Amino acid sequence: MTLAAILYDLDGTLANTDPIHFRAWQESLEPFNLAIDETFYKRQISGRLNPDIVADLLPWLPPQARQTFIDRKEARFRELALHLTPLVGLHSVIDWAITHYLKQAVVTNAPGENARFMLKALKLDHVFGHLVLSEELKAGKPDPIPYQHSLQLFGLEANQAIAFEDSPSGVRSAVAAGILTIGIASTQDPADLFAVGASIVVPDFTTPKLWSLLEGLK
Repeated sequence: MTLAAILYDLDGTLANTDPIHFRAWQESLEPFNLAIDETFYKRQISGRLNPDIVADLLPWLPPQARQTFIDRKEARFRELALHLTPLVGLHSVIDWAITHYLKQAVVTNAPGENARFMLKALKLDHVFGHLVLSEELKAGKPDPIPYQHSLQLFGLEANQAIAFEDSPSGVRSAVAAGILTIGIASTQDPADLFAVGASIVVPDFTTPKLWSLLEGLK
C-alpha cells in the first residue's frame, strides 16, 4: 500500500462535538416529552443522518415539520459550538500529511451548514481538498457511498487511503469502501469500533501506535 490520502470524519473526529450535539438534542426533544440519556444518544443518534433520526423519534411529524425540527436543532448546535477546539494531536496529523504530500478530505453526515461552520470555527476551512457531504449523495454513512465518492474525487483506489472515524456507522462506511479505518474513541467504546471493522482504535491523534502505523505506511 502506498498511502496517498487521509479521509477524516468531522463530528467526534476533528473535534469532540458529541457533548454539544447531545445537549442540543435533549433541548430539542424536551417539548415532545422525550428524554434521552447519553447511552441512548450513542446508540440511536450519534453518527446517523438527521432525517433518519427524526423519522425514528418523531414519526408522526409531517415532512415539513420534520425539516423545521432539524433546522432548529442544528441552529441550536451552532449557538452552543462557537468555541470548538480540535481533538488532541489533530494538527500534528494534518501537518504530517502536508509534509508527505498527501491529499486530505472531510467525509461527513453533518448538514452542509454545520460542516462549514465547524471547519471555520476550527480554523480548518482552507486545509482540505474536498468536503464530502452525505446529504448531497444517494446515501450517507453507514453506506460506503460517501467514502467511495471521496476516492473518486481524488482518483484513488481504496488501498491508497486511510480513514479516521469515531462512530460505528462511520467505521462501517469506510470499511465497506475497502479503506483501512482507524477508530477514534472520543465518543464510543473501543470495543464497539473494533466490532465493526476498525483496524486499530486510539483515544486521540497522539497515541504512539497510531504514529507507528502512519510511518509504516510511507
